[in-house]
Amino acid sequence: MTEGSENTLKVAHQAFKNLQHGLATGEWNPMLDMLTEDFTFWFPVGPYHGLNVGKKKALAFFQYVSEVFEQTIRLTSLEHVTSNETTVVFEFRDEGMMWKEPYINRIAVFFDVREDKICGYREYFGSDSKSN
Repeated sequence: MTEGSENTLKVAHQAFKNLQHGLATGEWNPMLDMLTEDFTFWFPVGPYHGLNVGKKKALAFFQYVSEVFEQTIRLTSLEHVTSNETTVVFEFRDEGMMWKEPYINRIAVFFDVREDKICGYREYFGSDSKSN
């Protein structure tokens, strides 16, 4: 493993911890602090469907996620971690309450890393949002 790959993994693992923290608590500052100014993210559904650009948009997205899940979502298992020089993918299962209904899903999130920051994020999940 190269030094760049090791740094990419280190940064992405911290971002993943910050993502978990934000999902569980609604406190997103640690995650936002890791984002580059030109941060982009892609989300598959809802008001943030498609490509989104900027930290301001990211903050609005994370706040929206906290509202939808009422800060009850938690990771139940980490299935796989895959990486290369610039990107790390975390495949996991999570559960909680979404709009006051039980929620269970399989998720894959991609973190693109530049130096010690996250410059990109992509998320994919089960088509019915209730996969097990």
